Amino acid sequence: MFPLISLMESVSCKWLLLSFLLISWASSGLGAVDGVKGGKVRGVNLGNWLVIEGWMEPSLFNGIENQDMLDGAKVRFQSLSLNKYVSAKYGGNTGLVTVDQNIANTWETFRLWRVSQSDYQFRTLNGQFLSCPGKGASITTTSKLPSLNETFTIERSSENRVIIKNSGGTYLQASSGRNKLTADYVGTPGFNDGNAAIFKMTFVGDQMQGEYQLCNGHGLKNATKVLTEHRNNYITREDFQYLSQHRINTVRIPVGWWITKDPNPPAPYVGGSLSALDNAFKWAQEVSIKCIIDLHAAPGSQNGKDHSSGRDDSIDWPSHIPETLEVIEFLASRYGNDPALLGIELLSGPSSPEVPFDILQKYYEDGYDIVRKHSPTAYVIMCQLSSYNAADPPEPAALYQANTGKGKSYVVVDLHYFNVHKSLFDNMTAQQHINYLHDTRKTQMNSLNAADGPLVFIGEWVNEFGIGGWSQREYQNFGRAQLDVYGSASFGWAYWSLKNDANNHWSLKWNIDNNYLQLNA
Repeated sequence: MFPLISLMESVSCKWLLLSFLLISWASSGLGAVDGVKGGKVRGVNLGNWLVIEGWMEPSLFNGIENQDMLDGAKVRFQSLSLNKYVSAKYGGNTGLVTVDQNIANTWETFRLWRVSQSDYQFRTLNGQFLSCPGKGASITTTSKLPSLNETFTIERSSENRVIIKNSGGTYLQASSGRNKLTADYVGTPGFNDGNAAIFKMTFVGDQMQGEYQLCNGHGLKNATKVLTEHRNNYITREDFQYLSQHRINTVRIPVGWWITKDPNPPAPYVGGSLSALDNAFKWAQEVSIKCIIDLHAAPGSQNGKDHSSGRDDSIDWPSHIPETLEVIEFLASRYGNDPALLGIELLSGPSSPEVPFDILQKYYEDGYDIVRKHSPTAYVIMCQLSSYNAADPPEPAALYQANTGKGKSYVVVDLHYFNVHKSLFDNMTAQQHINYLHDTRKTQMNSLNAADGPLVFIGEWVNEFGIGGWSQREYQNFGRAQLDVYGSASFGWAYWSLKNDANNHWSLKWNIDNNYLQLNA
């Protein structure tokens, strides 16, 4: 009799303990996300699929002529006869162009707009273009809308010496005495020393390798071939099966605004991304995975980065909000009733301070209303402002303090957490990186989780930290700490990204297959 009673008591205690754990698990918010297996998002980004990021797959750009002179490349021109730099005074605002600077800075830096592999337009700091009305004229900066007068042909030598001619065929030269740049060179110059038409071209900073650069660099025919093959093979049904096997329940899918114009988007983009997104929803439904559509590249670029498909590093999105809302309307109307849809992210990575907070908040409010027209339960995800020039992004609590999403249902705030590419992280030890997660990130997340407002989503993170080069055990420990900290987010997390051909540690698949990130430990 005693052993039976002891057994019953033991079983009862175990059930009581299990019940307590389940109640605690539910009350902690782990079951807060409707329609997701496991109660929270355990996701991954399908980056570099429908919005190209060349740093993740450099081979996509193979075969492009003058590959270092894609749209957005920053160049400077130094006259070899005067030993002075070409300068757009006050960044182009005065209209005056001189050849009189000994040291190059922002006024002497021009952003390329590629017309062909040899024809270019030169954009100044403040957005004006170098312009030449004809033979014998001085070069000015009087137009923000480039056309034929703002188009120049560059001829290069092997040493990056260049000669430049205007659209009428006259070569430019540095005029001694006046220090002007003029279109009045007589004849055809060579590349001999002392020639006033010769300039040394130097590049500044990193090259942009986004979808705009790829399409414009390849041209319509080649870009169509490259991107069709890429979209058909980079992400497949088998990838969704793989994710399901590893308990990934959500994919965040970056898309570009041009998807709304498929199958014939405006130049230089090429069609096909919409049918690929349709496939993703079909494959997701087959394995019970949910989809988040992420507007990663908005009209005008919200952050000036190649991953938002800007032509250069300008941030012009605030002038294109009506067109952006049309994109949200298109996506919500097409996928709002799809059973695989979990949510729509209205914008990814808007940059501060170029995107004013009040403008962003109004856009989020309008975007929410559009999504709600088509779905009462799709999550509306609002990304915090990002700063690409500071150790930490702007305080995400601003969205809560401004009551963004207050009184609305199914609203989420997206935070992007990376321990890379900031000087703050360069000299930390592995343990200091882990401490930063617990002391700074977890504290911030706990505060937001407790706030009366949207759910919290870590929409981008990666198992890389500092300057890299850590041992497998150190990567495992850091990854475990991230899963612990980000796993406390009330909505969940999504790794960046499923695949990365250029950097293994940014690939979730590589991390899983090589036991660097132990998802199910």
